[in-house]
Amino acid sequence: MLRNCSKRSILPKVTKSLKQASPVISRRSIQTTSPRLNEAYNPAAIERAEDEVDVCIVGGGPAGLSAAIRLKQLEREKGNEIRVVVLEKGSEIGSHIVSGAVIEPRALDELIPDWRAMDSHPLTQPATSSRMLLLTPSHALPIPHPPQMSNQGNYIVSLSQFTRWLSNIAENDYGVEIYPGFAGSQLLLSETEDSVDPWGNKKKSVRGVITNDVGMTRNFGVKDSFEPGMAFKAKVTLLAEGAHGSLSKQAIGMYELRKESEPQTYGIGLKEVWRVDPEQYRPGEVIHTLGWPLDNQTYGGGWVYHMDGGLVSLGLVIGLDYKNPWLSPYREFQRMKHHPYLRKLLQSPKAERLSYAARVLNEGGLQSVPKLHFPGGALIGCSAGFVNVAKIKGTHNAMKSGMIAAEAAYEAVFPSIEAVEGAEAEQEGEGKAADLSAYDTALHKSWVRDDLYEVRNLRPSFNTKLGVLGGVMYSGIDSLFLKGRVPWTFKHRSKHEKNLDPHVSLDSTHTSPASQFQPIEYPPFEAPLSTDLMTSVALTGTNHEEDQPVHLRVVKTT
Repeated sequence: MLRNCSKRSILPKVTKSLKQASPVISRRSIQTTSPRLNEAYNPAAIERAEDEVDVCIVGGGPAGLSAAIRLKQLEREKGNEIRVVVLEKGSEIGSHIVSGAVIEPRALDELIPDWRAMDSHPLTQPATSSRMLLLTPSHALPIPHPPQMSNQGNYIVSLSQFTRWLSNIAENDYGVEIYPGFAGSQLLLSETEDSVDPWGNKKKSVRGVITNDVGMTRNFGVKDSFEPGMAFKAKVTLLAEGAHGSLSKQAIGMYELRKESEPQTYGIGLKEVWRVDPEQYRPGEVIHTLGWPLDNQTYGGGWVYHMDGGLVSLGLVIGLDYKNPWLSPYREFQRMKHHPYLRKLLQSPKAERLSYAARVLNEGGLQSVPKLHFPGGALIGCSAGFVNVAKIKGTHNAMKSGMIAAEAAYEAVFPSIEAVEGAEAEQEGEGKAADLSAYDTALHKSWVRDDLYEVRNLRPSFNTKLGVLGGVMYSGIDSLFLKGRVPWTFKHRSKHEKNLDPHVSLDSTHTSPASQFQPIEYPPFEAPLSTDLMTSVALTGTNHEEDQPVHLRVVKTT
């Protein structure tokens, strides 16, 4: 039941469609006392609407939607009704999703076994071939690709379309409540230290999420259009924000979830989608590249995926531990398209660039996966970091983590008789924070852990004494022959970095002072093959109010 913390009543506006299984709450309809224009902004003093749910999932990506679907499947299997809400910061599901993407359908086969029989599914382009190319400034040389990069049985998709399809299933077939336009702003905590963290320390527990306030000026004044965020109180909160999410960082720091893991490492992925000349289009072809335009001190690589409908997805991933601070990932990506191999594909009167996007990627692998549970909730998907860097895939692991977390969450909401050990124990446990430690245990016994364990040494090998070229050689030997069956596990931290806080990424420590390098002279743009950044940004679909607080803020740590 939706209610207001004040004495005023809330009458949410409900919008229905023929297929919509759950009501949509319009933020504009939530009636609260609006502060006067430019009144001092004090989030703690704001009266907020509240909603009580069983499970609140923050993020409408593959992990969050898979968790929601699995929870409602358990509802049908076991008969206990469970209210599941998914909060998505984008204006619609899929609007903030960026990926290559080639999907390994393993988790989807488990979640929706009959998906291939559905007329509406977006996995219409199977991967037909896989190749790896070593790029020099003027040539593209075929090289053996590791077995992990074989894409037989996989599908080239738009991940935005894939998540929209999953959301339709979640909402229309299972009754999941999905609220786009609601960004999680802060964790809702218990008033007292009523729980213990994974290390046995007394801590407050997570009791839900407070969404973002909107209608503020750049300097945090409030406008006439001000709307306070809501408080979603939940028995279980699952954080599925993706890499480096704000609430996930709060939880990881508050409960020291990286206490026994390595720091996370990151890359940036830049992507464009082109419609190409039919003579250059090879449906289902998957190509990955190494080498140019990156130097031998920079980790990264490119891709070219021939999608359905005459479209091609191409992009470049660069590890954020690059040494030269003059390096511009955007300019490197634009330069990559000038390679003769790509120029032939893209420079045609019939070719057209349709979209551009960029996003951060987890690259830490198994060593950087933190504790997954905390009092009242858990991390799933890229909030935890399940990308298989060797495969350049993470969707299958993200989905599986959401499914496993859903099973633990359902048990936390509806504990078995054996778990509560009688009515007296059940009464004693009433009101306690949900314990999802079973999710942590189950995931490390699943194929997700096996998938990451085999390739655990590949990415960190590039930061050892071997260097980037040595890392390439080691990765080839490990991928082709060793397959992770070695008694050692490389760390991301070197010996002199072992005492650094694991909650802080090491990427910046690998970047040298600018004085040690000469500025990079990038070639001029050649539209439409390559363009300046603002021209590309115009293709992202980004549309926002300029007079609002800057959402990216650097936290002072010293």
